[in-house]
Amino acid sequence: MSFISRRTVLGALATTPLWSMSSVWAQSGALKISHQFPGGTISEGDFRDRLTRMFAAEVSKRTKGSLKFEIYPGSSLMKTNAQFSALRKGALDFTLVPLNYAGGEVPEVNIGLMPGLVTSYQQGAAWKNAEVGKELSRILLEKGVIVVSWIWQAGGVASRTKPIVDPADVKGLKVRGGSREMDLILKEAGAAVVTLPSNEIYAAMQTGAMDAAMTSSTSLISFRLEEVSKSLTTGRDRAYWYMFEPLLMSKATFERLTKEQQAIVLAVGGEMEQFAQSAARLDDSGVAAVYQKAGAKVVDLNAATVKKWQDIARTTAWKDYAAKNDNCAKLLKLAEKLL
Repeated sequence: MSFISRRTVLGALATTPLWSMSSVWAQSGALKISHQFPGGTISEGDFRDRLTRMFAAEVSKRTKGSLKFEIYPGSSLMKTNAQFSALRKGALDFTLVPLNYAGGEVPEVNIGLMPGLVTSYQQGAAWKNAEVGKELSRILLEKGVIVVSWIWQAGGVASRTKPIVDPADVKGLKVRGGSREMDLILKEAGAAVVTLPSNEIYAAMQTGAMDAAMTSSTSLISFRLEEVSKSLTTGRDRAYWYMFEPLLMSKATFERLTKEQQAIVLAVGGEMEQFAQSAARLDDSGVAAVYQKAGAKVVDLNAATVKKWQDIARTTAWKDYAAKNDNCAKLLKLAEKLL
């Protein structure tokens, strides 16, 4: 994590008496990391699972074993949508989760999957040290959550039928958008919205309960959606769908660590970001080969098509989000500065 971000987090917590605690608490049991993605190893599998394992190994190494971790992939510890709330309460130590999943609890976080607001990895990465990132971090800290690694992923669309390219292509279809804001756009375009976590998409498409699903390139691969799809729209060249999927830590857990342990957690978290972006980009390209091999038709987006989605987003999703509360309006304005 950058010096500015670390200073923001550490400074906000500097007045707590828990700073003086020893590492006895941390040594008494492993810290739990929960996520919804398929499990693998530190070198093989879904990069989000790999990232949590790399993070855990490096933090454990630098703290000389005073911090140990247990990783629970595939929502094996708790249901996907329960993770953010558990983090806030201190019932879970870490999670790597699409931030917008918590939008029902904290409306501001829906900015993490605001269609058309982030259109490149460079732009997403710039959020961390920009005003929008500082404001989002402040809001999350007030809610008991700390961003450890800033991770963005481009998304695509898997379809049981025709490719989903223009907004008009979703008319009459049952589509999973992945966020309230994406759902607003889909409804405007004439789709019937289906709401569920990405790890439940396969079953819904297999049974016909869903015609198409928008999700990250990595999830398009990891959840084997090529087995139930005839078409794929990739995000490898251009995308209107970028998702903020950070590694998050409970503030309550963070406060129980020593200053040295806190600094190590934040430093390693920041170092993971380069790996995450490289892995996400590889999956943006790799997903096309996976679907082509399975016999699916693969298409890409052009600038004109991205703008069509963005134009609808401005008058539906962006407008709706800004009207939620003052924080949302401020975050949107700050994010638009980076467009």
